[in-house]
Amino acid sequence: MFDFTPKHDYLVGIDSDGCAFDTMELKHKECFIPNIINFMELQGVSKYAREAAEFVNLYSKSRGINRFPALVETLEWLQKRPEVKARGMKITVPQALRDWIARETKLGNPALEKAVEKNGDADLKHILAWSQAVNQMIGGMVRGVPPFPFVRESLQKLDDKADCLVVSATPQEALQREWDEHDLTQYVVAICGQEIGTKKESLEAASKYAAEHSLMIGDAPGDYKAAVANHTLFFPINPGAEEASWKRFHDEGIGRFLEGTFAGEYQQELLDEFNSFLPEKPPWLVEA
Repeated sequence: MFDFTPKHDYLVGIDSDGCAFDTMELKHKECFIPNIINFMELQGVSKYAREAAEFVNLYSKSRGINRFPALVETLEWLQKRPEVKARGMKITVPQALRDWIARETKLGNPALEKAVEKNGDADLKHILAWSQAVNQMIGGMVRGVPPFPFVRESLQKLDDKADCLVVSATPQEALQREWDEHDLTQYVVAICGQEIGTKKESLEAASKYAAEHSLMIGDAPGDYKAAVANHTLFFPINPGAEEASWKRFHDEGIGRFLEGTFAGEYQQELLDEFNSFLPEKPPWLVEA
């Protein structure tokens, strides 16, 4: 766990992409997916590759997971599509990538670079090139995307009451750039990207606070799992209804959190609504 000294009695962790900023669609549709198609040689089934990648990263319960497990899951869904098989396309998931994901906790380019230097695996080297190309495209593409309405207002409302912490699977450099661009860094005690560790590991900071004095705000099931693992309350930002979610947090959620009436019935109401937004199976899957 990274070290910092609490300034307030409350902690609020905040995911960034798709939660604080409306960048998920832009990053995945314009930066990730074109590079997946290019580097994985999926030009012949680009339509289905795009559908699979969008489902995994945007429109399913896998939304928001780290890019490397997301790539594996995207390829696995493609392996199951009869349209892909009918075109004679053989989709392979590099075993070296699976093995690296299984043993590494800091799933980012720095750790992958060390792995490539150590064993020189050609598949890992190729995945690293893909990831670097994604970062380069994001750096040139993603700009001028403001936070969702009521994000800034919520941070300002919490400023003298809670320590706010960015908890994200996005690379550190991109997070810092986006939060600096919109002058939001002033409201957070730290920015924790993929190089720091998993969201679960970053949210271990909650152990510094009293019970029910820590809260995670996120737009994906992985954010909720990180909250549960750290005995932290959770406020969901519903995909596709982000503005309404942030307004509800600003107008209602903050007060309940600080007053101690968040846990229990109110928390469950939020979770029930959140779970209705993201399916586990893609719309194209036909059960045998």
